Amino acid sequence: MPSYDYPFNERIRTLLRIEDLFAKVMHNLETDHEFHHHAALLTLLQISDIVERADLRSELLQELARQKLVMESLKGNPAIASAKLESILAEIDTAVDALRAETTKLGQTLRNNEWLMAIKQRTGIPGGVCEFDVPSYHYWLNLGPAKRREDIIAWLKPLFPMQQAITIILHILRGSGAKTKLLAKEGVYQEMLSGAKPAQMLTIEIPDNTPCFPEVSANKYAMNIRFIHLDKVQKTQKFEGDVKFTLTLCNL
Repeated sequence: MPSYDYPFNERIRTLLRIEDLFAKVMHNLETDHEFHHHAALLTLLQISDIVERADLRSELLQELARQKLVMESLKGNPAIASAKLESILAEIDTAVDALRAETTKLGQTLRNNEWLMAIKQRTGIPGGVCEFDVPSYHYWLNLGPAKRREDIIAWLKPLFPMQQAITIILHILRGSGAKTKLLAKEGVYQEMLSGAKPAQMLTIEIPDNTPCFPEVSANKYAMNIRFIHLDKVQKTQKFEGDVKFTLTLCNL
């Protein structure tokens, strides 16, 4: 079932972007072809751009600490599986320890690598990393899959604690809301939002083979969901049929 996340603020938007980029890096590392490792490296360089924010580590540590307090307050609640709760608390402690142990600024190891930064600069030029432009990069790509994978994992390693923290936070966020089955009549659904704690993200799930996708305009007060389809020339058009979907409003 296709699923679409829509963040309501820049903090959650940043976490989702990093999660997406990490997934693409790890997927491309699973194969041996140099083109996949090239894609993994370029994606890694995109991650380095995002994590240059100086306050990202502190934000993650603060959020993990807040979630730990929330989880500890649930101890003894008969409606909560104690084993699952203890597992989440252990994951939070591990993530916090790993983040604190990595003393360098997030992404600094990558930025200190002059060769990687030269590759990054060339990637801004269409076709800028061809073998005649950057022969050292062509040489590296021909060192074999084991060496390329070893290098990329080494460059990723200082960022793994951040990834672990983001995975935990987004897992808690996605599990925080109740799913509601809804109907978008003629491809449109609107709803006013209320509550003491405004939503930070919504998740939309639609049945397989549904010939459209959602576009969301939302803030903490209201949301407007329009379902769109692509015509034969890949031009977006409003979907005129009724669409069944599942909505989850998420809040940490």
